[in-house]
Amino acid sequence: MLITNGTLFMPSMLIFVGIPGLEPVQCWIGIPFCAMYIIACIGNTLLLIIIKSERSLHEPMYIFLAMLGATDIALSTSIVPKMLGIFCFHLPEIYFDVCLFQMWLIHTFQGIESGVLLAMALDRYVAICHPLRHASIFTRQAVTHIGIGMTLRSAILMIPSLLLIKCRLKVYRTKLISHTYCEHMAVVKLATEDIFINKSYGLLCAFIVGGFDFILITLSYIHIFMTVFNLPQKEARLKAINTCIPHMCVFFQFYLLAFFSFFTHRAGSHIPSYIHITLSILYPLVPPLLNPFVYGVKTKQIRDKVAKMFCSKDQG
Repeated sequence: MLITNGTLFMPSMLIFVGIPGLEPVQCWIGIPFCAMYIIACIGNTLLLIIIKSERSLHEPMYIFLAMLGATDIALSTSIVPKMLGIFCFHLPEIYFDVCLFQMWLIHTFQGIESGVLLAMALDRYVAICHPLRHASIFTRQAVTHIGIGMTLRSAILMIPSLLLIKCRLKVYRTKLISHTYCEHMAVVKLATEDIFINKSYGLLCAFIVGGFDFILITLSYIHIFMTVFNLPQKEARLKAINTCIPHMCVFFQFYLLAFFSFFTHRAGSHIPSYIHITLSILYPLVPPLLNPFVYGVKTKQIRDKVAKMFCSKDQG
């Protein structure tokens, strides 16, 4: 309902602007993003098939990798189809409640991915620093409980964010979202009312999930490298480092893009909006695209299985 001063009371529909300033070429911009999405889905699906079919890969590290692949597919799928609808088919509208649901999905999967990266770092920490205790700590039941716990943590933490928007923010200055998906701060900034509580809870969630995980992952790798460099044999040091390199590559690419997206929404007014939005799109797309390649190249068991699959097809 339109109020006399030009504001909107609880709009039923929101409209995505896309990438501000690049509207005329958004259709062409959508093509590489579509290609990235397809490659990411194929790569992560192949990763899941390999881990499921190869019994030697039914170990905690690879089970966590499968969780990461499934989360990557879910995260990119919750964003890209609607984004391509905006870019290529001129379908920018989204119902307000659907927008909140998309927001919940996106931030939940982002939190799960952060949790999986933490679980993988702790798995490597125990395997390298306390190898004799690894099998007793990371049992099949423990891995299952970790997966459930990471999912519930993110899903439950995001619910109050939705309720704070739905129950507190009633009046909006516009229904145009300068973004390609429903990110928490992008929606909250549309309101004319005081958003201090919404911003504060968003910061709290970011610290509980991203900040807490980042600190523990960093400490894990510090302890790992301290242990590795104290190993007497050079071959053992190289083997331990090689098992950590893929995890660290994925860790850095995920958190660098995540922190940039997070802080530019809160303190990045000097950054051009088209740069911010473009990098915000890459944040949920680049890790799913690169993760299968990083682990496929650096993990011998997966590399050998892929080679075996394609060689058998060629021979057939």
